[in-house]
Amino acid sequence: MSDSFLSRRAVLKALIGAPALLRAAGSHGNMYLALNSVLVSGRVPWPDFARLAAKTGYPGTDIMLGPAMRAGAAQTNDLLHQLQIKPAAIDFPVEFRKDDATFEAGLAKLDGAASFAAAIQCPRMVTYIISSSNTQKEELRKIYKRRFTASAEILAKHNVRLGLEFLGPLQFRKMFRYEFIWRMNDMLEFAKECGPNVGLLLDSWHWHHAGATTQDIVHAGRERIVHVHFNDAPNLPPEQIRDDERLLPGEGVINLVGFLRALRSIGYHDALSVEVFGRLKNVPPEEAARRGLAASLGVFHKAGVPEG
Repeated sequence: MSDSFLSRRAVLKALIGAPALLRAAGSHGNMYLALNSVLVSGRVPWPDFARLAAKTGYPGTDIMLGPAMRAGAAQTNDLLHQLQIKPAAIDFPVEFRKDDATFEAGLAKLDGAASFAAAIQCPRMVTYIISSSNTQKEELRKIYKRRFTASAEILAKHNVRLGLEFLGPLQFRKMFRYEFIWRMNDMLEFAKECGPNVGLLLDSWHWHHAGATTQDIVHAGRERIVHVHFNDAPNLPPEQIRDDERLLPGEGVINLVGFLRALRSIGYHDALSVEVFGRLKNVPPEEAARRGLAASLGVFHKAGVPEG
Protein backbone atom coordinates (compact mmCIF):
# COMPACT_ATOMS: atom_id res chain seq x y z
CA MET A 1 0.00 0.00 0.00
CA SER A 2 1.50 3.33 -1.07
CA ASP A 3 1.97 6.03 1.52
CA SER A 4 1.02 8.70 -1.00
CA PHE A 5 -2.53 8.91 0.38
CA LEU A 6 -1.53 11.52 2.90
CA SER A 7 1.56 13.66 2.39
CA ARG A 8 3.61 14.98 5.24
CA ARG A 9 2.56 18.49 4.29
CA ALA A 10 -1.10 17.54 4.49
CA VAL A 11 -0.56 15.96 7.88
CA LEU A 12 1.16 19.02 9.26
CA LYS A 13 -1.49 21.33 7.84
CA ALA A 14 -4.30 19.28 9.38
CA LEU A 15 -2.59 19.24 12.75
CA ILE A 16 -1.98 22.97 13.06
CA GLY A 17 -3.76 24.02 16.20
CA ALA A 18 -5.32 20.58 16.62
CA PRO A 19 -3.93 19.67 20.08
CA ALA A 20 -5.40 22.72 21.78
CA LEU A 21 -8.71 22.31 19.99
CA LEU A 22 -9.02 18.59 20.58
CA ARG A 23 -7.86 18.58 24.19
CA ALA A 24 -11.17 20.14 25.10
CA ALA A 25 -13.11 17.34 23.39
CA GLY A 26 -16.12 16.15 25.26
CA SER A 27 -16.53 19.44 27.10
CA HIS A 28 -19.36 20.38 24.75
CA GLY A 29 -20.93 16.94 24.62
CA ASN A 30 -19.46 15.99 21.25
CA MET A 31 -17.54 12.96 20.03
CA TYR A 32 -13.77 12.91 20.41
CA LEU A 33 -10.89 10.89 18.97
CA ALA A 34 -8.77 8.45 20.95
CA LEU A 35 -5.53 6.66 20.21
CA ASN A 36 -5.77 2.87 19.86
CA SER A 37 -2.65 0.71 20.19
CA VAL A 38 -3.36 -1.05 16.89
CA LEU A 39 -2.62 2.18 15.02
CA VAL A 40 0.95 2.08 16.32
CA SER A 41 1.16 -1.72 15.98
CA GLY A 42 1.33 -2.25 19.74
CA ARG A 43 4.83 -0.81 19.91
CA VAL A 44 4.28 1.67 22.75
CA PRO A 45 3.70 0.39 26.31
CA TRP A 46 1.69 2.06 29.06
CA PRO A 47 2.06 4.78 30.33
CA ASP A 48 4.12 6.03 27.38
CA PHE A 49 1.14 5.21 25.20
CA ALA A 50 -1.01 7.76 27.02
CA ARG A 51 1.80 10.30 26.75
CA LEU A 52 2.02 9.65 23.00
CA ALA A 53 -1.71 10.21 22.62
CA ALA A 54 -1.46 13.56 24.41
CA LYS A 55 1.70 14.62 22.58
CA THR A 56 0.18 13.99 19.17
CA GLY A 57 -3.07 15.81 19.92
CA TYR A 58 -5.61 13.13 20.76
CA PRO A 59 -8.08 14.15 23.46
CA GLY A 60 -8.57 10.49 24.39
CA THR A 61 -6.60 7.31 24.95
CA ASP A 62 -7.57 3.67 25.21
CA ILE A 63 -6.54 2.28 28.60
CA MET A 64 -4.17 -0.67 28.96
CA LEU A 65 -5.83 -2.34 31.92
CA GLY A 66 -3.02 -4.53 33.27
CA PRO A 67 -0.27 -1.93 33.71
CA ALA A 68 -2.74 0.82 34.60
CA MET A 69 -4.26 -1.30 37.38
CA ARG A 70 -0.82 -2.17 38.68
CA ALA A 71 -0.05 1.54 38.90
CA GLY A 72 -3.35 2.08 40.70
CA ALA A 73 -6.34 4.33 40.17
CA ALA A 74 -4.82 7.35 41.93
CA GLN A 75 -1.65 7.29 39.83
CA THR A 76 -3.61 6.66 36.63
CA ASN A 77 -5.95 9.55 37.37
CA ASP A 78 -2.97 11.79 38.06
CA LEU A 79 -1.41 10.78 34.75
CA LEU A 80 -4.57 11.47 32.75
CA HIS A 81 -5.11 14.77 34.57
CA GLN A 82 -1.55 15.91 33.93
CA LEU A 83 -1.84 14.99 30.25
CA GLN A 84 -5.31 16.57 30.02
CA ILE A 85 -6.56 13.46 28.26
CA LYS A 86 -9.72 11.38 28.62
CA PRO A 87 -9.93 7.58 29.11
CA ALA A 88 -11.80 6.07 26.16
CA ALA A 89 -12.28 2.33 26.68
CA ILE A 90 -10.84 -0.77 28.35
CA ASP A 91 -10.62 -4.25 26.87
CA PHE A 92 -12.92 -6.71 28.66
CA PRO A 93 -10.46 -8.79 30.73
CA VAL A 94 -12.41 -12.06 31.05
CA GLU A 95 -11.62 -14.99 28.74
CA PHE A 96 -15.09 -16.12 27.68
CA ARG A 97 -14.20 -18.16 24.58
CA LYS A 98 -12.74 -21.20 26.34
CA ASP A 99 -14.01 -23.67 28.94
CA ASP A 100 -16.11 -22.87 32.01
CA ALA A 101 -13.19 -23.15 34.41
CA THR A 102 -11.20 -20.54 32.48
CA PHE A 103 -14.21 -18.25 32.33
CA GLU A 104 -14.96 -18.56 36.04
CA ALA A 105 -11.34 -17.82 36.93
CA GLY A 106 -11.47 -14.62 34.92
CA LEU A 107 -14.90 -13.67 36.21
CA ALA A 108 -13.61 -13.81 39.78
CA LYS A 109 -11.29 -10.90 38.96
CA LEU A 110 -13.84 -8.79 37.09
CA ASP A 111 -15.16 -6.94 40.13
CA GLY A 112 -11.71 -5.47 40.81
CA ALA A 113 -11.29 -4.44 37.18
CA ALA A 114 -14.76 -2.88 37.11
CA SER A 115 -14.03 -0.96 40.29
CA PHE A 116 -10.84 0.36 38.71
CA ALA A 117 -12.67 1.35 35.51
CA ALA A 118 -15.18 3.34 37.52
CA ALA A 119 -12.46 4.95 39.62
CA ILE A 120 -10.68 6.33 36.54
CA GLN A 121 -13.98 7.46 35.00
CA CYS A 122 -13.84 4.95 32.15
CA PRO A 123 -17.08 2.98 32.59
CA ARG A 124 -16.74 1.17 29.26
CA MET A 125 -15.31 -2.28 28.55
CA VAL A 126 -15.28 -3.83 25.10
CA THR A 127 -14.62 -7.14 23.39
CA TYR A 128 -15.20 -8.89 20.07
CA ILE A 129 -17.06 -12.07 19.19
CA ILE A 130 -15.77 -14.16 16.30
CA SER A 131 -18.52 -14.64 13.71
CA SER A 132 -18.02 -18.39 13.28
CA SER A 133 -17.27 -21.35 15.53
CA ASN A 134 -16.94 -25.10 15.67
CA THR A 135 -19.85 -25.06 18.13
CA GLN A 136 -23.34 -24.87 16.66
CA LYS A 137 -24.87 -21.41 16.76
CA GLU A 138 -27.70 -21.99 19.24
CA GLU A 139 -25.47 -23.84 21.69
CA LEU A 140 -22.80 -21.16 21.53
CA ARG A 141 -25.41 -18.45 21.92
CA LYS A 142 -26.62 -20.03 25.17
CA ILE A 143 -23.07 -20.29 26.51
CA TYR A 144 -22.21 -16.71 25.65
CA LYS A 145 -25.50 -15.36 26.93
CA ARG A 146 -24.95 -17.00 30.30
CA ARG A 147 -21.38 -15.75 30.52
CA PHE A 148 -22.06 -12.18 29.40
CA THR A 149 -25.11 -11.93 31.64
CA ALA A 150 -23.02 -12.94 34.65
CA SER A 151 -20.34 -10.47 33.62
CA ALA A 152 -22.83 -7.66 33.06
CA GLU A 153 -24.26 -8.13 36.55
CA ILE A 154 -20.83 -7.58 38.07
CA LEU A 155 -20.13 -4.58 35.86
CA ALA A 156 -23.51 -3.05 36.71
CA LYS A 157 -22.51 -2.81 40.38
CA HIS A 158 -19.96 -0.21 39.27
CA ASN A 159 -22.10 1.36 36.52
CA VAL A 160 -19.77 -0.03 33.86
CA ARG A 161 -21.11 -0.91 30.41
CA LEU A 162 -19.97 -3.72 28.12
CA GLY A 163 -19.69 -3.35 24.34
CA LEU A 164 -19.81 -6.44 22.10
CA GLU A 165 -18.27 -6.19 18.63
CA PHE A 166 -19.72 -8.06 15.66
CA LEU A 167 -17.23 -9.05 12.94
CA GLY A 168 -18.57 -8.53 9.43
CA PRO A 169 -15.96 -9.71 6.89
CA LEU A 170 -16.43 -13.01 5.07
CA GLN A 171 -12.97 -13.99 6.33
CA PHE A 172 -14.34 -14.46 9.85
CA ARG A 173 -17.72 -15.89 8.87
CA LYS A 174 -15.96 -18.75 7.05
CA MET A 175 -13.14 -19.29 9.53
CA PHE A 176 -14.86 -22.14 11.38
CA ARG A 177 -17.59 -24.69 10.67
CA TYR A 178 -20.69 -22.84 11.91
CA GLU A 179 -21.56 -19.22 11.26
CA PHE A 180 -22.31 -17.11 14.34
CA ILE A 181 -23.66 -13.61 14.89
CA TRP A 182 -22.18 -11.14 12.41
CA ARG A 183 -24.93 -8.64 11.58
CA MET A 184 -25.25 -5.43 13.60
CA ASN A 185 -28.92 -5.78 14.48
CA ASP A 186 -28.50 -9.42 15.49
CA MET A 187 -25.66 -8.51 17.84
CA LEU A 188 -27.73 -5.65 19.21
CA GLU A 189 -30.58 -8.02 20.09
CA PHE A 190 -28.14 -10.46 21.67
CA ALA A 191 -26.61 -7.66 23.73
CA LYS A 192 -30.02 -6.60 24.99
CA GLU A 193 -30.67 -10.16 26.15
CA CYS A 194 -27.47 -10.08 28.21
CA GLY A 195 -28.34 -7.03 30.29
CA PRO A 196 -29.36 -3.36 30.28
CA ASN A 197 -25.71 -2.30 30.46
CA VAL A 198 -24.66 -4.37 27.43
CA GLY A 199 -24.51 -2.87 23.97
CA LEU A 200 -22.30 -2.62 20.91
CA LEU A 201 -18.70 -1.90 20.19
CA LEU A 202 -19.42 -0.33 16.81
CA ASP A 203 -16.51 -0.55 14.39
CA SER A 204 -16.95 1.30 11.08
CA TRP A 205 -15.03 -1.53 9.33
CA HIS A 206 -17.36 -4.27 10.55
CA TRP A 207 -20.41 -2.01 10.15
CA HIS A 208 -19.52 -1.64 6.49
CA HIS A 209 -18.66 -5.29 5.80
CA ALA A 210 -21.78 -6.52 7.59
CA GLY A 211 -23.91 -4.40 5.27
CA ALA A 212 -25.25 -2.25 8.12
CA THR A 213 -26.72 1.20 7.50
CA THR A 214 -26.89 4.60 9.12
CA GLN A 215 -30.45 3.79 10.08
CA ASP A 216 -29.17 0.79 12.03
CA ILE A 217 -27.09 3.21 14.11
CA VAL A 218 -30.14 5.36 14.74
CA HIS A 219 -32.13 2.25 15.67
CA ALA A 220 -29.48 1.14 18.16
CA GLY A 221 -29.56 4.49 19.93
CA ARG A 222 -27.06 6.16 22.21
CA GLU A 223 -27.59 3.87 25.20
CA ARG A 224 -26.67 0.73 23.27
CA ILE A 225 -23.54 2.01 21.55
CA VAL A 226 -20.86 1.67 24.19
CA HIS A 227 -17.78 2.54 22.14
CA VAL A 228 -16.74 3.15 18.52
CA HIS A 229 -13.74 2.17 16.38
CA PHE A 230 -12.88 4.33 13.37
CA ASN A 231 -11.16 3.22 10.16
CA ASP A 232 -11.74 2.66 6.43
CA ALA A 233 -11.76 -0.15 3.86
CA PRO A 234 -10.43 -0.72 0.33
CA ASN A 235 -12.76 -1.35 -2.60
CA LEU A 236 -12.28 -5.12 -2.89
CA PRO A 237 -14.58 -8.12 -3.31
CA PRO A 238 -15.68 -9.68 0.03
CA GLU A 239 -13.50 -12.75 -0.47
CA GLN A 240 -10.39 -10.54 -0.75
CA ILE A 241 -10.99 -8.45 2.37
CA ARG A 242 -8.51 -9.10 5.16
CA ASP A 243 -8.97 -7.65 8.63
CA ASP A 244 -5.32 -6.64 9.00
CA GLU A 245 -5.33 -4.61 5.78
CA ARG A 246 -7.38 -1.57 6.70
CA LEU A 247 -7.09 2.04 5.57
CA LEU A 248 -6.99 5.32 7.43
CA PRO A 249 -10.32 7.13 7.69
CA GLY A 250 -11.08 8.87 4.42
CA GLU A 251 -8.82 6.70 2.27
CA GLY A 252 -11.41 4.06 1.39
CA VAL A 253 -15.02 3.41 0.46
CA ILE A 254 -16.84 3.33 3.82
CA ASN A 255 -19.56 5.96 4.20
CA LEU A 256 -17.83 7.56 7.16
CA VAL A 257 -19.61 10.88 6.67
CA GLY A 258 -22.95 9.13 7.10
CA PHE A 259 -21.52 7.06 9.95
CA LEU A 260 -20.46 10.16 11.89
CA ARG A 261 -23.66 12.04 11.20
CA ALA A 262 -25.73 9.10 12.40
CA LEU A 263 -23.73 8.93 15.63
CA ARG A 264 -24.18 12.64 16.12
CA SER A 265 -27.92 12.38 15.50
CA ILE A 266 -28.35 9.99 18.43
CA GLY A 267 -26.28 12.15 20.76
CA TYR A 268 -23.23 9.88 20.97
CA HIS A 269 -20.58 11.92 22.75
CA ASP A 270 -17.91 9.42 23.75
CA ALA A 271 -14.72 8.37 21.97
CA LEU A 272 -13.96 7.05 18.52
CA SER A 273 -10.72 5.07 18.79
CA VAL A 274 -8.69 5.12 15.59
CA GLU A 275 -8.13 1.38 15.05
CA VAL A 276 -6.27 0.77 11.79
CA PHE A 277 -4.57 -2.59 11.37
CA GLY A 278 -1.56 -2.93 9.10
CA ARG A 279 -1.63 0.40 7.28
CA LEU A 280 1.19 2.07 9.23
CA LYS A 281 3.05 -0.93 10.62
CA ASN A 282 6.37 0.25 9.15
CA VAL A 283 5.89 3.88 10.21
CA PRO A 284 7.40 5.17 13.49
CA PRO A 285 4.75 5.25 16.25
CA GLU A 286 4.62 9.02 16.66
CA GLU A 287 4.19 9.60 12.93
CA ALA A 288 1.57 6.83 12.76
CA ALA A 289 -0.39 8.45 15.59
CA ARG A 290 -0.26 11.86 13.93
CA ARG A 291 -1.33 10.52 10.56
CA GLY A 292 -4.23 8.63 12.10
CA LEU A 293 -5.41 11.80 13.80
CA ALA A 294 -5.03 13.97 10.70
CA ALA A 295 -6.95 11.52 8.54
CA SER A 296 -9.73 11.23 11.09
CA LEU A 297 -10.00 14.99 11.47
CA GLY A 298 -10.36 15.27 7.73
CA VAL A 299 -13.45 13.05 7.81
CA PHE A 300 -14.91 14.92 10.79
CA HIS A 301 -14.52 18.17 8.90
CA LYS A 302 -16.02 16.72 5.72
CA ALA A 303 -19.03 15.49 7.72
CA GLY A 304 -19.42 18.87 9.42
CA VAL A 305 -19.21 17.17 12.79
CA PRO A 306 -17.38 19.00 15.60
CA GLU A 307 -14.64 17.08 17.41
CA GLY A 308 -15.34 18.38 20.85
